[in-house]
Amino acid sequence: MRISELRTRLNNYFPDADTYARDIIHSELGGISVNAAIDIGMEPDEIWKAVVRHNPAMPDKYR
Repeated sequence: MRISELRTRLNNYFPDADTYARDIIHSELGGISVNAAIDIGMEPDEIWKAVVRHNPAMPDKYR
């Protein structure tokens, strides 16, 4: 997965994906945000898997 696909998936699910990626801290990412995970070089598919784990009610069509 590329970062652009990760961003597209975030935009498809979250009404304000930019704020989500910047402000929500994920224990699944080691206590950092999606943007911070991207900045340190984490793989986008691993970041997405963490987002899905963080949002267990996410419908399958977005996973």
